[in-house]
Amino acid sequence: MSESISDLAIEILRSTKDGDNLAPQHLKLVERAVNGFLNEQGEVEFYELVSNVRKGYVKPWFHDIENLTIDHAGYVYWKDKQVEHYTPRWAYTDDAKQAATELARRCRHLESIGAEVNGTNAVWKWEQFVESRNEEAEGPAR
Repeated sequence: MSESISDLAIEILRSTKDGDNLAPQHLKLVERAVNGFLNEQGEVEFYELVSNVRKGYVKPWFHDIENLTIDHAGYVYWKDKQVEHYTPRWAYTDDAKQAATELARRCRHLESIGAEVNGTNAVWKWEQFVESRNEEAEGPAR
């Protein structure tokens, strides 16, 4: 006997802290499956998700940018450290992808100079770290 969609959805949710560890698009996929709103492609994706969860689910990168993830409320993380917040409706637009690409560049730079990667440094105090990079490139002042 095969498992029902509902049983599989429950398994997914239990395995991912009630869906808190799922990427937003995967939680939406589970919701659509339970409500019977999947087309043929959606069913394929749902069963792939079941398989991925059984193997040990890993949240996909936000906009395919390595080390960047997003949660259901729109909080953006760099290696599990919160660095930004995007309005969920805006988060998946082309503009948001450009902003996320810039955010990741900043986070990589902060890491490279040994600065703490967080929202304050990556967003609000970014200019201080840009200046330190320019000073390093120019060498000591004479």
